[in-house]
Amino acid sequence: MATIRLTNSKTRRKEDFVPLDPAMLRIYVCGPTVYDRAHIGNARPVVVFDTLFRLLRHVYGRDGVTYVRNFTDVDDKINARAADTGRPIRDITDETIGWFHDDMDALGALRPTHEPRATEYIGAMIAMIESLIAKGHAYAAEGHVLFRVRSYRDYGALSGRSVDDMIAGARVEVAPFKEDPMDFVLWKPSEASLPGWESPWGRGRPGWHIECSAMSYELLGESFDIHGGGLDLQFPHHENEIAQSCCAHPHGGFAKIWMHNEMLQVEGRKMSKSLGNFFTVRDLLEQGWPGEVIRMVYLMTHYRSPMDWTAEKARQAEATLRKWRALVAGAGQGSPAPAVVAALADDLNTPGAIAELHELAKAGDGAGLKASAALLGLLEDHMGDWTGANVDLSPWAGRLADLRAAAMATKDFAPVDALKAALLAAGVEVRMSKAGVELVPGPGFDPAKLDAIG
Repeated sequence: MATIRLTNSKTRRKEDFVPLDPAMLRIYVCGPTVYDRAHIGNARPVVVFDTLFRLLRHVYGRDGVTYVRNFTDVDDKINARAADTGRPIRDITDETIGWFHDDMDALGALRPTHEPRATEYIGAMIAMIESLIAKGHAYAAEGHVLFRVRSYRDYGALSGRSVDDMIAGARVEVAPFKEDPMDFVLWKPSEASLPGWESPWGRGRPGWHIECSAMSYELLGESFDIHGGGLDLQFPHHENEIAQSCCAHPHGGFAKIWMHNEMLQVEGRKMSKSLGNFFTVRDLLEQGWPGEVIRMVYLMTHYRSPMDWTAEKARQAEATLRKWRALVAGAGQGSPAPAVVAALADDLNTPGAIAELHELAKAGDGAGLKASAALLGLLEDHMGDWTGANVDLSPWAGRLADLRAAAMATKDFAPVDALKAALLAAGVEVRMSKAGVELVPGPGFDPAKLDAIG
């Protein structure tokens, strides 16, 4: 069995992964707030932890891993979207979850074992809040319930900052009913126009942080193996999760290992609508980038390094995947190469794993390449339609050959050039020689554009 080593954000060390229960590994990853399309930064943790999920299933068995990723479906941004559109909140969240599934499916991400919606666990959140109040870690004030940050002595261990150091520049809500500026909301009142649930503190709704603590406890227990998410969630979200979970369940350890992926840029700059470089996953798919290519670009950068999405990287990824898919076509059943597994087991070193895939391709090992690439969610059969390998280009080749034959007699090559240009615009590589005409799907191949050729 491969020894997996992971960088633990909490200890700041790379550690051997030793599961709490080797018969059932448990992972929790913070999912999206469902009010709009997922942008390409949102998709990075999906691809990162999907790859980890695949590795763990390979090492410990397909039925030996429970993976939970939540949907936050109660949030002020969702409320604002409902107010702006006049649509029911449930319609918005259902639609957005459908979009998310479609887009992440296109990237080859496996569905987690559980995808809980926050609104389905309100009772569990209320019970946890009551427990925190009973233990002296939370207090009610003016319809709110707040967590006493200073009641948890290890607060700040994950982000490496003391409470006093945090106060000056922290993202905290200043309110007169707080005992301390760092105390954060567990429950808040709801007006009649907003979603709300009855509770011991009046009609209201949960704060953001309590959601993940309640859902992870209900589905994974008071201690589990890995908690993941983007680096932007380390503080305050994950710091607050640790505090309230460890105080509510002092005999548990909550998450043993914390993993955080770095942020994403576009063409060397922070992604921003004002800069015109803000893209959703759907934007890239509609621009013609296949989901497998998008996934490959993510995997080309180590998860703990900042990632830069560029069109050049996407073109490189597309060219590589085309070559690999041609090599694995018709390949038999193989096994993942030990070198690929070892790279992934070394803190999810996807660039190293891709380097090993290149070596398999150089050696002409189609079966080994296909089996190894599947650990990264690449070269799987259901992801390959974008290459055009199944598109019959022979009618176009025959037509071009006929036009060329006619042009040889008339010396009018304009029809040949026009058809060749149209085929190139559709992403078809045109290879003309004395032996005949060969057409091959190339970078950016779009079968739909063939239909537009007259």
